[in-house]
Amino acid sequence: MSTHDLYTEPVDKSTWNIPMAGDTRFIWEYDDGRDRLLALYQKGKDKQWDSVKRIDWDLEVDPYDVLGVPDQSLAIYGTKHWDKLTEKQRGELRQHSTSWQFSQFVHGEQGAMITAARIVEAVPDLDSKFYSATQAMDEARHVEVFSKFLQEKVGMVYPINTKLQDLLNETLTDSRWDMPYLGMQVLIEGLALAAFGVIRDITTKPLPKQILAYVMQDEARHVAFGRLALRDYYKQLSAAELKEREEFVIEGCYLMRDRIRGREIWTNFGIDPKEVDEMVENSPYMKMFQSLLFSRIVPCVKDIGLWSERIQRTYDDMGVLDMSKADLDALMHQDEDIADKIDAERFAAEEAERKAEVDAVIADAAAG
Repeated sequence: MSTHDLYTEPVDKSTWNIPMAGDTRFIWEYDDGRDRLLALYQKGKDKQWDSVKRIDWDLEVDPYDVLGVPDQSLAIYGTKHWDKLTEKQRGELRQHSTSWQFSQFVHGEQGAMITAARIVEAVPDLDSKFYSATQAMDEARHVEVFSKFLQEKVGMVYPINTKLQDLLNETLTDSRWDMPYLGMQVLIEGLALAAFGVIRDITTKPLPKQILAYVMQDEARHVAFGRLALRDYYKQLSAAELKEREEFVIEGCYLMRDRIRGREIWTNFGIDPKEVDEMVENSPYMKMFQSLLFSRIVPCVKDIGLWSERIQRTYDDMGVLDMSKADLDALMHQDEDIADKIDAERFAAEEAERKAEVDAVIADAAAG
C-alpha cells in the first residue's frame, strides 16, 4: 500500500522543491579538528544501529489506543465535544491524535536528513562535515522507523503541518551556513526531542517507548553537535549579526508553538480549530506539555549565546523562561541511559525465556 493511500487528505504526489542557497565549501586541511567534536563523531559512528534488528516490530499495537495514555491528554476531554463522541469515535480520535504527532515526527526527520546533508555541503570545518555525515545516516534511520510505525501500526498519516513546513523552508533557503544549524539542530530538533521525551515517559506501550528511546539516543548527540558548532561561531559575530539570529529564533519559536496545537485533527472531527485553541490554552495538561516542549530549546539558545533581553521577554511571554535553568548535559545523559536500560531489560527477558525453554527440555528428557 502506498503512503498516499493512508493520508487523511490528498497530498501532492510531486516533490516539494526548495531552491539551493549558499555556497558549497571544500577544505583541504585534514588533520585539524576540535577534540570534543571529533569525539562526538566517534560516538556517532559507534552508536549506529539497525532498526530491523534493534526494535521488536512483532509487538502488537492497538491503532485506537497506540500510546495507552490518559484521555486527559486530548484538548477536548471533558468538554461538550468529548461528551458527544461515541466510544468508537473516541478511539478514532486517539488514532488521529497519535497519527498527527508521529506524522510530524517523520516529516521533521526527513527535513533533518536533508538539512544534515546541507550542513555537510555548506559548513567550513571538516570536523563538522564528519559529524553531519553520521547525522544524515541517523536521520535516514529515523524516517525509516517512524514511517514504518505509521504505516504498519497506526494505519494513518497526516500531511506536513504548514508551520513546520514554513520553518523548514526558512531554514533551507537561508544562504548563511549557520542557519541550518540554528533552524534544525536548535529549534526543530530541540522541540522534537522534548516531544519524544514527554511521550516516551508517559506511554504505557512498549513499541512506541522503544522507538522514541532509541531515536532520542541519537538526537541527544545532534543537539550537542549544534551547541558545540554554534557556541564557537557566535562568539565571533557582531551585535547586528547576533540580532538577526535572535529574530530568526523568536519567529521560529512562535511557529513551533503554533504547530503543536494540531488544528488539522479537529477539522477532521468537525470542531472549529479556533475553539480548540482556547481549550488548549486553558488545559492544564496542554500547558504542561507546551512548557516541557521548550525544555531543550530555551537552555540551548542561552548556551550558544543568543540571550538578549528581547529573547528573554519572548520566552517569558510564552511562559517558558524558567526552562533556561535546565541542565542540558544531564538531560542528554538521561536520554542515553534510558535507551541502554530498555536494551538491557529486553535482552535480559529474552535470555530468561531461552533459559526457561532449555530447562524445560532438560526436565522433559530427564522425566522420559
